[in-house]
Amino acid sequence: MAYIAPKPMTDYPWPVRWVLKRQIRVYGEVLSPSYLWGRFFGLFFGVLGLLGIFSRKRFPLSKSMRSLVSIRVAQLNGCAFCVDLNAHHYLSSKGEAHKAQAVMDWRHQEELFTPIEQTILAFAELMTADCAKIDQTVIDSLKVHLSDDDITALAAWVAFQNMSAKFNAALGAEPHGFCERPQ
Repeated sequence: MAYIAPKPMTDYPWPVRWVLKRQIRVYGEVLSPSYLWGRFFGLFFGVLGLLGIFSRKRFPLSKSMRSLVSIRVAQLNGCAFCVDLNAHHYLSSKGEAHKAQAVMDWRHQEELFTPIEQTILAFAELMTADCAKIDQTVIDSLKVHLSDDDITALAAWVAFQNMSAKFNAALGAEPHGFCERPQ
């Protein structure tokens, strides 16, 4: 259970209740972070709006790339819910289970990860740990594989994932059990 208990369903604004009830139909229960984000109507729908933008087909990073990055960011932030959800997203985008399991140790399993995956995982780790260390050299390493727009999209995605993972981990959002999560 999260560190902050859900409010009674009737205490959430009706648009939030609608989303929570939809999650019950889709997932069998409300996802833990939704109870937390749902306490603030504007934040809840702001987060959903950003997710909608990131999920568009024309977003520069593929679902599998976003999911790999998300798994790693979640691991670094200690967000079990995010690891669970993003491993599920990765597997549903035709990702390989052994690759999802290897994300934490990707530097020692380079044969599993393409050069672009290695580069974006390194960037995500650095951005999560210490943005001040990102310099032109780091950006130039990304430019070997990505356009300027792609790099901007990657930075936005990593920033969003950090915000979400830190929020969820700080408040104890528990995993849903979508899949066997990478440790």
